[in-house]
Amino acid sequence: MIFEEKTLKSEVIYDGKVTKYVVEDVLLPNGKQSKREIVRHAGASAVIAFTNDDRLLLVKQYRKAIEQISIEIPAGLKDPEDTDGMTTAKRELEEETGYQAKEWAFVTSFYSTPGFTDEFLEIYEAKNLMTVENPLPKDEDETIELLALTFDEAWAEYEKGHLRDSKSVFALFYWKMNRIQNK
Repeated sequence: MIFEEKTLKSEVIYDGKVTKYVVEDVLLPNGKQSKREIVRHAGASAVIAFTNDDRLLLVKQYRKAIEQISIEIPAGLKDPEDTDGMTTAKRELEEETGYQAKEWAFVTSFYSTPGFTDEFLEIYEAKNLMTVENPLPKDEDETIELLALTFDEAWAEYEKGHLRDSKSVFALFYWKMNRIQNK
């Protein structure tokens, strides 16, 4: 293939809980050599969860990487025992929001930033929500606040710069598109 880069050497420089950092020496199609710094990731699932009164469930949390509060759709890493992305999505919805859903639909999947990571994200829509009496516990390192916002409220958070991660921006525009189509 004309665009393929052949790996000459690969070195794991860090193997963490969430990611693995790899530096690879590659042979470019033009015959030159280069280095690629790659973040390996197990993948994740996210949920666009709508309440019965057409509000979007979001979680508010501090994100150290950007040193600010972020408002996001519920999401989380795939566990090794997860059979598919839907399993992850259902777990994360319950852990982060205390809800389960009767209706689930696959929406899309994509690589978050393939220039430096292989993180693959699957997005699902959840409807017909019900609260869980004893929900799965939140992750020990998570401090989150549950929000249920109308479209206008969510859009205002986007405009203020609080809702800016890729999966949540996608969810907001997905919602906007569906609102336009259903008018």
